[in-house]
Amino acid sequence: MSDYRKASVTEVKTWGSNMQLAILEFVDGERGEGVVIEELAGKVKVSDEVIVNTTAVDLGLGSGGYHFVLWNLSNQVLVTPTSGHIMKLRYTPVQMNVSAIEELLEEPDEAGDLSEALSGVPVVAGSVHSQLLPAAIGYKKEKPDGRLIYIMTDGGALPINFSKTVDFLKNNKYLEYTITCGHAFGGDLEAVNIFGALIAAKRVCRADAVIAVMGPGIVGTGSAVGFSGMEQSTIVNATASLGGTPVAIPRIAFHDHRDRHRGLSHHTVAAVKYGIRARSYIPVPVMEEEKEEVVLAQLRENGIDAEHDIERISCGEMVDVIKCCGFGATVMGRGVDKEPEYFMAAAAAGILAARTGGER
Repeated sequence: MSDYRKASVTEVKTWGSNMQLAILEFVDGERGEGVVIEELAGKVKVSDEVIVNTTAVDLGLGSGGYHFVLWNLSNQVLVTPTSGHIMKLRYTPVQMNVSAIEELLEEPDEAGDLSEALSGVPVVAGSVHSQLLPAAIGYKKEKPDGRLIYIMTDGGALPINFSKTVDFLKNNKYLEYTITCGHAFGGDLEAVNIFGALIAAKRVCRADAVIAVMGPGIVGTGSAVGFSGMEQSTIVNATASLGGTPVAIPRIAFHDHRDRHRGLSHHTVAAVKYGIRARSYIPVPVMEEEKEEVVLAQLRENGIDAEHDIERISCGEMVDVIKCCGFGATVMGRGVDKEPEYFMAAAAAGILAARTGGER
């Protein structure tokens, strides 16, 4: 069940595009910060009375550990004119209508065969939002003039404006367009699912390459397949079925306290072994010999090297490039210095995508 409390707004700060951060005082005198998603709750101002979802903070969650303003009681009516009749957040009190890009593509009887719709466009499939930045930087370093499109799935945060990473990448011209698919919303284009999003990236956005990965806040249970990053396999399979070139980012780390995430994460192993059904590129960055042996052994032991194309990418310089890009990249609170292999693996995927577009 969700927890809701009434609060007063004492201060308002800018969070990002169409988002605010409200300083709240609850009726018992407790204070806290609440995120305001303007597409859902409208703007707030000082002295407004609001209803706040406090569930994440009450549970002590990490990346999702914010209060969220659900409704501004000072607004008797909230009207946000939008077009389209496709509903996102369907059958919930905050459902919203959007104009989905699939509505503007061909009619079903005109679509024809879509098995080559992507014409070899490389699609970098990730499993954690923090892979987006190094993958984008790696791609643009290798191919500065390439048109890179980001597809945000609904495996993590749903509003794209919640991501400061996306804001940074768009403002600094790493990304040409963003597409939000499934129940994710707020992108330059909206899509019903990953298939429509991929076709739109090619036909509408004229993508040279695509990065598809969820927004902030992966969901995990510790079980082999009980995590939202399993959608990496769906992205890879969809890419292959539409004639694209799939590049799967391996999640590699050596400073996670959990053994299941040491070297090649069990999340990557699960997605590749039990979900991916299409041959794909899997980049492995050149690392220190001992660490490299660990990862290559894990690939062999799980039969991944036999089913997929393992590409060794020398990209050690990307550590400094990412550190100096102007954005403080982290994974689980650990920066590039602490987990260089994690960021190198994602950057390697971007580099490989720049090198392999249209070859398969």
